[in-house]
Amino acid sequence: RHSYCIAIGGGAFLDAAGLAAALFHRGVRLVRVPTTALAQCDSGVGVKNAINFAGAKNLLGTFAPPWAVLNDATFLDSLPLPLLLDGVAEAVKVAAIKNAAFFRSIARAAPQIRRRNLPVIQRILKRCALLHLDHIATSGDPYELGTARPLDYGHWAAHKLETLSKHRLSHGRAVAIGIALDALYAARTGLLPEKQAIRLIATLRTCGLPVYALELSKADRRGRLAVLAGLEEFRAHLGGELTLTLPSPLGSRTEIHTVDETIMATCIAMLEKMK
Repeated sequence: RHSYCIAIGGGAFLDAAGLAAALFHRGVRLVRVPTTALAQCDSGVGVKNAINFAGAKNLLGTFAPPWAVLNDATFLDSLPLPLLLDGVAEAVKVAAIKNAAFFRSIARAAPQIRRRNLPVIQRILKRCALLHLDHIATSGDPYELGTARPLDYGHWAAHKLETLSKHRLSHGRAVAIGIALDALYAARTGLLPEKQAIRLIATLRTCGLPVYALELSKADRRGRLAVLAGLEEFRAHLGGELTLTLPSPLGSRTEIHTVDETIMATCIAMLEKMK
């Protein structure tokens, strides 16, 4: 019980090690040392540990705040651009719903991000990590007892796209597509100015992130878009009513509880043309 578990690695590894640490002797102290961009700015600084099971995302896990998180930016030096962009996608997500000035700084830096300007990327990832920490500390719901997960903007589609692609799509790339899709939906339903939705999508593309994947247009046996099953899976994860967070406008957020699948299908068709 007085032992420490020191876990050094990317987000999936930290989650698995964190789950083991939370279970062993009812929990030993966990020190996380994230080594990927995504882990350093998102999962590595959170309070959750989970693994996928039976085809479901994060089905088995715990809420167990780490004893410490050591974020060392030098781990990013050796990462290829695709792994860095996974973290940038999460930064765009956070900025879009929490901080308009941060979003504008990412949009301005997008060409440098695509050229793998490490100092610029490191600053963006650090700001993202700090916003995550602020949300966890001040939102009043760090253990997800409510029906909303604001920081999971775009994740209902992202989680389903990961499964549909058999994890060909990384989490960061799936998130980029998910937030682009939900931005268009917010615009089509009058919650977000269309110019802002287009700017968000353009920023993702300029950074080098995708806004469309073939899995978005895949239909199930009944002819329904397969990705739409992610809506019920997202609702079922917390229980209660469906709650999605959308930017409204950029830098702030609103919550919706129903989704018009016809409008969502139109948004998917629009994204296919923007790819």
